[in-house]
Formats: sequence, C-alpha cells, structure tokens
Amino acid sequence: MILCVIPARSGSKRIKNKNIKKFLDKPIIFYSIKQALKSKLFDKVIVSTNSLKIANIAKKYGAEVLFDRPKKLSGDRIGTQDVVSHAIKWIEKNISKVCDVCCVYPAAPLIESKNLVNSYKIFKKKNWDYIFTASKFYYPIQRAIIQSKNKNIKMLEKNNYNKRSQDLITTYHDVGQFYWGKANSWKSKKTIFNSKTTIFELDMFSSHDIDTLEDWKISEKLFKIKFK
Repeated sequence: MILCVIPARSGSKRIKNKNIKKFLDKPIIFYSIKQALKSKLFDKVIVSTNSLKIANIAKKYGAEVLFDRPKKLSGDRIGTQDVVSHAIKWIEKNISKVCDVCCVYPAAPLIESKNLVNSYKIFKKKNWDYIFTASKFYYPIQRAIIQSKNKNIKMLEKNNYNKRSQDLITTYHDVGQFYWGKANSWKSKKTIFNSKTTIFELDMFSSHDIDTLEDWKISEKLFKIKFK
C-alpha cells in the first residue's frame, strides 16, 4: 500500500484554527487533500486528527479519517514522525501492509499533484529513505549579519565578507510541504536529515511555509499568481 498521511490537529496557537481556516474560498486543508487525490498515487489518503470538526471537513473533500488521534499525540510539541508512525502502525494492524508513505502538511496550498508524482519517481529510482520539498536561499546565508542587544551588527561568518555571492555554495531550506519516506523509516523514526535523504527542489513561486498571518497573506498572493 502507498499511503498519504495528512497530520491536522486542532489547537494551533500562532494562527487560530490554522488547518481549516479559509484560504481564499476553501478551508486550507482542502488543497492538500485535492492534490493528493489528483495525483492518483495513493491507495489511501487519510487525515490524522484529534478534532471532529477537522475530520468532517476532511471527509467532505474526499479524505478518510479512520481513527481518532490519541491525546498523547495531539500536543504542540509532538513531532510529525510520531504522528505518521502511529498512522502507519494503525493501518498495518487493521487494513494492510504499507510500503511507502507521503506526509503532506495540511497548510500547504501551493502543493501540486505533479510534484508529488515526480518526487516519488526520484524517491524510488535511487531507493532513498526520504525525499522532501526544499527551496534555495535566494541570498547566501554565509553572508548573514546578526544584531546584538545594543543594536550593533556583525557578520555571522566574518571570513565570507569579501567573497562573491557566486563563489559560495548553494544552500536550501525545508519548505514544509510534503515528505516521502519508506514505511519502515517512518515507523522506526529514522531521522529525516541523513545521508539517505534527498530533496525535491521547488522554486520561490511554488512554496511558502505558513507560520504567521503575514505568511498566510503572501501565500494567497502567490496562489493567485500561480493558479489564477
């Protein structure tokens, strides 16, 4: 079985009801469910949640909600791997063996089914443990500056002061959209950042991690540029 798990607990603090808040004209979780189903990759697209309201919205848009997420896995300090591992073990105990799993975050409205498909091909071709979405830092982080409490500044890495941007290595950041992994890697909670992990690169118009209301507004503007 190829499984999609969308972890969507209630109780988000920075953005109230983040996982079902209206993004343009739909609850934000709709976009993750829609693109996961559109990819036609998955035997099941499930939502792991502790909320009846989220569960009902998820089912309305075509996802399955097969269990109530345990309270011990619903706190704001619980990691994604714990939630995905629990979902896999529940599926294997009650339904079928699982081989590959994609964790798709519920607040990822810029997700596209073609990227799920293409990343899965890369994931299988070289037998990676994980592959996840990332984007380039568009300014070299090696030339970052920091500010003290007294407001004076200094370079994070002084030896890069006179280096040209093109002479510095390209760096990437996780954009929090989706993560493919082997079922056994998820179940054993094998660290995602290891030598058997690679990235699926997205451009700056295809992703924006949503942590604040400002991020939310930026993502809506990107969505309009990209899809409308």
